[in-house]
This record gives sequence, structure tokens and C-alpha cells, in this order.
Amino acid sequence: MHDSLLFRKFSSSVEHLPRPKKFTFPFYYTPHSLAINAANDLQQELKSTAIEHNFGFSKSEKSSPIGKMFGVLVVQNLIGELGYLAAFSGKLGNKNHHSGFVPPVFDILETGSFFLEGEKEVSAINLQISTIETSANYLALKEQAENDKALLSKFVFESRLELKRSKNQRKLRREQSLGKISKIDYLNFLDELKNESIREQLFYKHELRRKNKEFLLSNTEFLALEEQLDFLKLERSKKSAALQQEIFENYTFLNQAGNKKSLLEIFKNTIYLFPPAAAGECAAPKLLQYAFLNQLKPICMSEFWWGASPNSEVRLHKQFYPACKSKCEPILKHMLDGIEMDTNPMLAQADVTDLEIIFEDDYLLFINKPAEFLSVPGKQLTDSVYERVKASYPNTTGPLLVHRLDMSTSGILMIAKSKEVHKLMQAQFLRKTIQKSYVALLEGFIEKNEGEIDLPLRGDFDDRPKQLVCHEFGKAAKTKFRVLSREENTTRILFFPITGRTHQLRVHAAHHLGLGCPILGDDLYGTKSTRLYLHAQELIFIHPISKQQQRVYCKAPF
Repeated sequence: MHDSLLFRKFSSSVEHLPRPKKFTFPFYYTPHSLAINAANDLQQELKSTAIEHNFGFSKSEKSSPIGKMFGVLVVQNLIGELGYLAAFSGKLGNKNHHSGFVPPVFDILETGSFFLEGEKEVSAINLQISTIETSANYLALKEQAENDKALLSKFVFESRLELKRSKNQRKLRREQSLGKISKIDYLNFLDELKNESIREQLFYKHELRRKNKEFLLSNTEFLALEEQLDFLKLERSKKSAALQQEIFENYTFLNQAGNKKSLLEIFKNTIYLFPPAAAGECAAPKLLQYAFLNQLKPICMSEFWWGASPNSEVRLHKQFYPACKSKCEPILKHMLDGIEMDTNPMLAQADVTDLEIIFEDDYLLFINKPAEFLSVPGKQLTDSVYERVKASYPNTTGPLLVHRLDMSTSGILMIAKSKEVHKLMQAQFLRKTIQKSYVALLEGFIEKNEGEIDLPLRGDFDDRPKQLVCHEFGKAAKTKFRVLSREENTTRILFFPITGRTHQLRVHAAHHLGLGCPILGDDLYGTKSTRLYLHAQELIFIHPISKQQQRVYCKAPF
């Protein structure tokens, strides 16, 4: 039976709250009132409990602040009582276990575990490697070897230049002799030039072999140490891989029917083929595992962020978030097998009858795309602006859509009626000569009236389609903005994107290094509402035929 300390009772009665008919779809959801109550209870506890972890609330902390994802699972026990379980993702204060929270699916930090023993072996190899690489003898030998290698490289470079110069001179001599000497003398001259080239190549190769031999002889001790290091690093790699393999085999996950699957079994038939790092350490699998082990019926769940946001992701304190895709989706697919869940809201889009035409001529068409409607067909949804236009204009040629808008974003979409026009308009987008502006409502007030945001972006490979701020590998993303008004804890703002990255405006608005205020209704980087309050309202461009500047405007519906 379950530990009574882990089966938490609600702080106030929830008998008046309706129970959900189906379990939460974990990858896109609005938290049920029961899950909200459970989350509120846990948050009150987190406020008053001194957990040894720097969440970023106090500037006096010496360690780097890092927030954490917490999860709650509302469950029913065997006697029909409602309660909830609590969990955190990963480790908390470098610990797997904290009072009141469900344990990990597999505790690699358990005393005497194969992981700790394996870590000792890997650490011992690391120590050997470090001892060699930091020794004065190795560093001196390495410096000497690098100097010798630089001299060898210089010899190769200068020799090849000399060979090339000699070759060019022979070509010139050959051209200058043509027609000025007899045919027999010319042929003999060509043989002489050929032999000269052979002699120079042989001399170069001989000298290169000699210098390589000298390098090996003068650096024998260093090369022996390098060989030893290569062997140690290979052993470390083998032991680490074997350790990781054993970890994946020991992470086994239950479902309602009691069927078990290891991480390796779960991921072998996915696009990932192999479990990503930290798979199985998130809150959701921990919660469900404990529930199934202790005959607790899952009712609904939610996950929320607590503390400071990381520099890469958009994570808001106390905000609810769905389970991650790459790590959790394959695991939860197994664990929730046989449990009736809410319909995936991502498979539904706005009920659109007719698309509003803003402007049209013989060459271009401008559509007012509704919010929650696709620009182009998706994997599971096909109805889109592209399909509608293709059906309504069967004589058009080419890709049609010159650019795209996020499904949740409304506003102006430019459509070209021919390949030629499409190419011309695409060129304007690529040259960044088209002026675009978006109007948005942000949650909260922005102090600056105008400015520019420069935060490079890349895809979040662990949680698509989200984007991350990444200064190392991200693509340049720049946005200018101007505040229009401030009212009722919202800011009406104009965005002028200089680049056109996926979710650029949404991330630049929500990220704490950007404006720190998500767009109202942003279900990925903020809080879900009736819609995403972001609208593409204006395009200024050069008409591909008339060559005149043209403005297309579409007022925001909010």
C-alpha cells in the first residue's frame, strides 16, 4: 500500500468540484480545477518549506539560481478518497528524495548501487587522465611537440609553395622555347623539365620523411603519453556507455495494466532510437509510476515551474506547462495506455467558413488569416489557407504562399498567383526590404516605450515546436518594438520583426532577457486564453509589376 505521507489530502474540501470524465492530455491542457487546487496547496508548502535548493528568490545565495518543474497528480485511493501526489523533475538540491515527494522511478544515487560503483571507476580513470595532463613533464613535452609540429607544418607549406613556383617557371620556360628551337631539341627540353620536376618531388618527399622521423624521435616520450591517454579515454568511454546502458535497462515503467517496459524498449521504435539524457526523470512519469505501484487511480494532473527562469527557455514562476515531447512523450504513451484521455486540442483548429480577402489584383492576393488556422497543411490537419486558395484559384501556379504565420497568429498573408511573382516577392523578403508590423497585447507593463530585442533562437530539440534562446548555436533574431498604450495590466505594442524566425515575437516578448511579458493567450510561452493576441496588421512592399510602393493594412480584431 501507499505511504500515507505521500498521499496528500487537500487543504480544503474539493467535494463541490466536478471530477473530470477523462484523464488530462499531458502535452497540451488547461489544468482541471482539482489539479489547480493541488498545485496551489503544493505552492503554499514550497513558500514555507526550506528546501536546500536555490530557486532564485534570494540574491544572497552563493550558488547559481535554477528553477524547477513540479508536478501534481490527483488520485483516488481504494476507499474512494481523493488526494494528490507531488513530484519534482530531476534532482532537487542534488537529492533524489525529499519528504512528501514521490521517489524516482529508479534511484541511481542509492547507496551501493551499480551506478555509484561505476561512477567510482570512471572517476578513477578521470583522475589518471587529469594527473597526466596536468603534470609539468607532460605540459613541457606537449609544448615542445607543438613547436616541432609547427616547424614541420611550416616546412610543408613553404616546400609546396616552392614546388608550385618551380612548376610555373617550367611552364613559362616551356612556352618561351616553343617554336624557337628545333623539334628534337624541344622534345629533349621537355624531358629535361620532366626530370627536373621528378627530382624536386623526390627531394621534397625525402626531406619530409626525414623530418617526420626526426619529429618522432625527438617526441617519443610525449607520443607514448598520448597513446596512454588515448587508451584511458577509450576505457572511460566504454565504461560510461556500459553504465548508461545498465541505467536504461533498470528504468522500467508501469502502466495501468501492470505491464513493464524499460527505457530501451520504449525508445527503440521511436525516431530517437535511443533514450535521451535524463529520460524518465521528469515529474509526470514519477507520479504515474508511484500511482500504479500503489493502486491509486489517476484522475488529472498538472505541472508548474517554480523559481527563476533558465537563460535559454521561457519559464515563468508558478506557470503551468505541458509535459516535454522528446523525453516524456514515448514514456507516457506506454504508461497511459488503456486510460481514456482528453482529446488532443492540437488536432482541432478554428471553424472557418470563408477566408477574408483584404486586397487582390492579377498578381497578388492578401488573406486575413484567422487565429488558430494553419497557413499550410500539417501532419494531422490539412485544412489551411494554402488548401483553400489552391481550391479557389485552380489556375494559379507555384508555391502560392510567400510567407507564413504561426497557426495561432492572425492577420495578413501574402499569396502570389504565379511562380514568377512568388520568386520576386520572396526576394524582397530575403533582402528584408518588406516592412512588417504586428500588433500584440502583452501580459503586464513594459517600462520602455520603444527599443530593439536581439536574442538568437534555435529549435528546442527536446520540446518541439518551442524555441530556445541560444547565443552559441542560435540564428540571429532581431525585433524592434514600440508601445502603443498601457491599460489594465496589459501593454498594447507594435512589433517590427527584422528577421523572421519561428516564434520570434512570442519568445522575444516572453523571455526574461527580452520584454519579460508574454503575449496574452500564448499557450507555449505564457498563459492560454481565448486566443493568441498577436496580429499581422501591415505589409509595405514594392509591387512586382508596377514597381510602386504598396501598403496592405488589416486592423486587429482586439
